[in-house]
Amino acid sequence: MKNLALFTLVTLITIFNVNAQQLYTTNTGVVSFFSSTPMEDINAVNKKVTSILNSTTNDIAFQMQIIQFKFPNSLMEEHFNENYLETTKFPKASFQGKINEVLDYSKDGVYKVTATGKFTIHGVTQLKNVQGTLTIAKGNLKIDCVFDVALADYKIEVPTIVFNKIAENIKVTVATNYELKK
Repeated sequence: MKNLALFTLVTLITIFNVNAQQLYTTNTGVVSFFSSTPMEDINAVNKKVTSILNSTTNDIAFQMQIIQFKFPNSLMEEHFNENYLETTKFPKASFQGKINEVLDYSKDGVYKVTATGKFTIHGVTQLKNVQGTLTIAKGNLKIDCVFDVALADYKIEVPTIVFNKIAENIKVTVATNYELKK
């Protein structure tokens, strides 16, 4: 698994094709999701998200293995991977885009930002705008954001028998701490 994270990071760096002094990276980003219905709440966390940010171009990319989501209940995890996200066919989710605001990455502060890019999950790619907060402190970056994913937009089908237990829109939370790639 460690080799996969390293391979993913190298691949993302190759995609960005820039001087390493301009790159901020992490392979310990956290993505969680929450589904709430009157019948049941469902949540899961993935703590092995890889991301790279180019502070010169504002390009940003995220990638994760869907199977890395951990649930409080193993049966939920099994159904999520086998029946809904079909992780054997669609093992990864990704976002590749650009932060829209012009920022001075050498200046500490908390900034409201938006990113626009291609979000791919379950084999479907959609253009997505995401709002979040970018914090710069002593040369390190942190990005936090929350957004919704409509299951229908990504062809994630929920069987009728459990439809009232899974929300049609899932709340996704992202938290990443980046370090300057040296």
